[in-house]
Amino acid sequence: MPKPMHRSRSFRRVQRVTKAHRNVTHYRRAKNSMPHCAICGAELNGISSKGGSTRRTNSRLFGGVLCAACTAEVIKLGSRVEEGNMKLDSVGIKYRTYVLQLVAH
Repeated sequence: MPKPMHRSRSFRRVQRVTKAHRNVTHYRRAKNSMPHCAICGAELNGISSKGGSTRRTNSRLFGGVLCAACTAEVIKLGSRVEEGNMKLDSVGIKYRTYVLQLVAH
């Protein structure tokens, strides 16, 4: 049975064969992944991959959540909905929650 600290999924399991031909499991800390856009999945620029509470985000609208292209699209759709040129039902499902947040402010 592994140690309690190794039972969480924050450790990656790596199977190795020792020189004595025994199969053992080594545990390695998983590396932090780059943050991704919530809509298109592209890597976010301006944010380092070093995690924890020191991870800095962009100070703009939807900074650290959406990439610049998706943010521009949300702002464009939000202004169309506010002006009445477009209904909220015709906005794509991926964009709808962010357009609602934008219209609410």
